[in-house]
Amino acid sequence: MPETKKSSKRISPKKLSNLKVVVLCIAAATTFWILNALNKDDYNTIVDFPIELVYDKDQYVAVASLPKTLEIEISGNGWDLLRKYFNFNSDSYPVELSNPASKNYILTADLKRSLGEFLSPTQLNSVLQDSLTFKIDKIKTVKLNPVLDSAGFSMSKNYRAIGPVTFNPSTITLKGPSSLLDSLKSFPVNLEENRINKSIDKEIALTIPENLGNHVTLEVENIQVKFDVVEFLEGNKRLKIKKLNFPKSVSLQNEEVVIMISYLVDERKSSELKDLEFEAILDYYKRNKEDSTITVQVKPMPDYLEQVVAQPEILKLKYE
Repeated sequence: MPETKKSSKRISPKKLSNLKVVVLCIAAATTFWILNALNKDDYNTIVDFPIELVYDKDQYVAVASLPKTLEIEISGNGWDLLRKYFNFNSDSYPVELSNPASKNYILTADLKRSLGEFLSPTQLNSVLQDSLTFKIDKIKTVKLNPVLDSAGFSMSKNYRAIGPVTFNPSTITLKGPSSLLDSLKSFPVNLEENRINKSIDKEIALTIPENLGNHVTLEVENIQVKFDVVEFLEGNKRLKIKKLNFPKSVSLQNEEVVIMISYLVDERKSSELKDLEFEAILDYYKRNKEDSTITVQVKPMPDYLEQVVAQPEILKLKYE
């Protein structure tokens, strides 16, 4: 079996020990140089210094993210600058706003004196931003009338909501930024019911619309909604034809025509139809002179009928 040769490139223990000594010496020299350099003064650097906008949070609310840093140029001792650059043990500089809703910015020139004192012993050279912008609104409380969101419910075929929709409580109180609440005229209530075929008396959990974000709060979380529902029944009737203002020389092209109407009637009023005699009124004065036709007018037309359709609706005239 051939003899395996040992690698000639392996570092000897003595050389490895010498290499460790060299590395330690370099590390010690570098550390000494850094420590010595950091003890010197007159260094300049640019930092994003932490700030905090201070205002009365019981009276005002921020409706957008507030600035958290201010870009400044500072000079001073190396250790101080290092701490400020990495925000080691650095308190945020408080920017006090007495009436933040009156304007949406503050000039940084107005902060230089107090900021310079706050940074001592570090020297403030300049503030690199001209201003700080923010969006803070006055908090207000409003009362809105609730209304059913039409997209939040549907009715079964031929069913109708009748009478007023009542809510308890009758108004909804909201608290939040004035810029959001001033634009509101009412508060939408989502019924979350489909194919309704009976009267509603339901307690609903209120939800704040998405466009108001997380800045608005409700005084109450639930509301009672109540309204009546009726069915409209399908029906049809044959009409008695009544001619008005027809000259003797004019007649219907089809004198034997049968005119029918179809309709929907409020179920509570269906019995009243028995006493009504419907007529198809054909008024010659209201004819269409261009094509010699006349449109059927149905009378009477009580308000408890819907979708009244005459068939045929238009008749042709014949002249002798």
